Formats: sequence, C-alpha cells, structure tokens
Amino acid sequence: MDINVQMSAIHAYYTAMNGQLRQSFYSLSKSDLKSFLQKTNQSVFLASKLYQYHYKNDHRYNISKRTWDVLAEHFEFNLPRIAKTSVSDDGTYKFLIEFSDGLQVESVLIPFHKRYTICLSSQVGCAMKCSFCFTGTQGLTRHLKAHEIVGQYMVVKNFLMKEISKDSLIPNIVFMGQGEPLHNFEELKKSLSVLLDAEGLDLGPRQITVSTAGFIPGLARFNELPKVNLALSLHSAFDKVRSELIPINTQYPLEDLFKILDSIDLAKRQFITFEYLLIDNLNDRVEDAEALYKLLSSRKAIVNLIPFNPFPNSQYQRPSKLKVDQFKQFLVERSLRVMIRTAKGDDILAACGQLKIENEAIRRQSKY
Repeated sequence: MDINVQMSAIHAYYTAMNGQLRQSFYSLSKSDLKSFLQKTNQSVFLASKLYQYHYKNDHRYNISKRTWDVLAEHFEFNLPRIAKTSVSDDGTYKFLIEFSDGLQVESVLIPFHKRYTICLSSQVGCAMKCSFCFTGTQGLTRHLKAHEIVGQYMVVKNFLMKEISKDSLIPNIVFMGQGEPLHNFEELKKSLSVLLDAEGLDLGPRQITVSTAGFIPGLARFNELPKVNLALSLHSAFDKVRSELIPINTQYPLEDLFKILDSIDLAKRQFITFEYLLIDNLNDRVEDAEALYKLLSSRKAIVNLIPFNPFPNSQYQRPSKLKVDQFKQFLVERSLRVMIRTAKGDDILAACGQLKIENEAIRRQSKY
C-alpha cells in the first residue's frame, strides 16, 4: 500500500476511535516516560532502555511484549518524511520535510570542516515578517510540536549517516530555519530535553544554537532553557533601520531588547552571537559599524557578518566583497570578535533567509 494512503487510513482510524491521534513517543521527555511507566505499573528503569532503543538503535535490552503492547496502545512512532531533497554545488542539502497533516517545512544539512550542522525549522512559516527573509513572505501557519522538531533532526541525521557518511560525528543544530523559535517556546523547550538527553539524541548544550529576531516574551524566558547558545538577529544598531528589517523592533526596540539580553545568565566562556546581515547601501556604512561597535564593545559578543542572500523579488542587494571586508576590518581593529559567514546552499535557496514553502495544505490552514 502507498505510504501516504496507509498514513491516511491510520489517521482516520485513530481519529474515529479516540477523537484524536495518539501522542508521539518522540515528544516525551525522560521524566514524562517515567511517569507513564509508573502509571501503567511498569518499572521506571525501562525509560532508559526505551530511550536508547529508539534514539540510539540499541536493541540489546529485553523488553517484554506487554510493554510494547502498552506503548503501541498509547503512542505512535512515526517520523516526518523527506518529500524532496536538493543538493547544492557546495555539498549543502536542503530537505522538504512533510508532517502527518501534510504541512511542510525546509531543513538544511550544512557541511563544515569537521562535522555537519542541521538547520532546523520551528514553525510552518513565520509571523515576524522580516523584510530580508523569504520565509517572512509566507506568513505563519502553525507552530511545530516538539516531536516534529525532534523528528526533523532524526530524519536528516539518518539521511546523513546512511547516504553521506556513516562515520560522521553527531551533527550540531542551529534553530535558524523557518520560524521564530522563541515564539514557540514551550515546544522548543520540550524538544531540547530530548535532543540533549544522554540516552536520547545525546547532543551537548554547546552544540545547539537558538536564533531569535528579538521576540522579547520568549527571550525573557531564555534562562529556563539549558545552556544552549543564543544568536540574535541584530542587523542594525539604529532602531529606524532595524524596524525596517525586523518589524517587531517597533514593539520591542533595542533599548528594551538589550535589557533582556543583559539579564541572560551566560556561562563563563559563553558569548551571544549577534547576526548582522550586510545589505548594500542600507546598513553597511561607516556610521553603521561605529554604532555597532558602541553597542557591543562592553558585552560578551561575537559578531557574525552575513552578506545578504538574494531571493526572488527581494528589494535588497548584497554589498561588494570590498565593503564586507572593510566593515569587518573596522570592528576587528577595535577588538570585537568578528566572523564572516560564507553562504552555503544559496544556489538552491538554502542559505540564510532563503527558506520558503508554499503548498495547498498551507494555503488552506494559514492563520496570518
């Protein structure tokens, strides 16, 4: 039977029986799983074995048929599917990931020198409407659930291990795909508990970076998260320019934003990465560099310069390499830590700000 027909049949069956689908196993923290096992009169020590079975493919343990039957009654174990794969000339892969309701997001597998990084989406679309971002033209359809975020990582990681390099190191994560992660705070928090669990997907906090456009209601809760890295899309030290690029800046201006940033409890050697998209003749002037230095010079900051990545019908242009180098040099001479991010996958619209999905399911369900 075709997998889509099969999934539709399963969906219809459980909707009829229960009024809703079973909960995904991949949404359960270790604590959630222990609570479930306790309620169903089973040993809580099974939680570790079940985590290792599903996340590490460790099948050494003898798990009883009763346990499997109880789990099957309450949970489903389906992962999202890869609907389409594109590969860039530089080795970057872009995946169209489809969920059980037919909605889709894009995830990106980015090659670096020693290990890969997976760029994950946190929402179907985005409500932030940033003018430099292709996703912003899509609008927000819905938040992703924790199991959909975890599932994205798992299917891309499985692709990496099976199709590219079975000996690859565990890939890092950047939440820089579609959506504003801190706008979906609770599901992000749940997904991190699974991604970071030593018996689960076993990433370290420093292997995960959460990027935000400056959504203060979520940013104010950042200390609730594990010690993951934080990246802020800054793009200008002037409120007027930043508001053009990131409309929520009119509601959450720089002064308020930096009060929250300064309250975040950073580890001793932890820095905040400030993403600065360089756009020709908009924010790449000497006065822009001066204002950026003044804003960040007394803070634990790393500046990540990103030459603008064009997308269809964009109003902006990428500055020349000379302009980018001069902007960087100005900051380096004043002892700021600065890197230039090399575009990866821009030939397949997989680079920063280029992700966008439109399909019939999104057009039917879009809320914004």
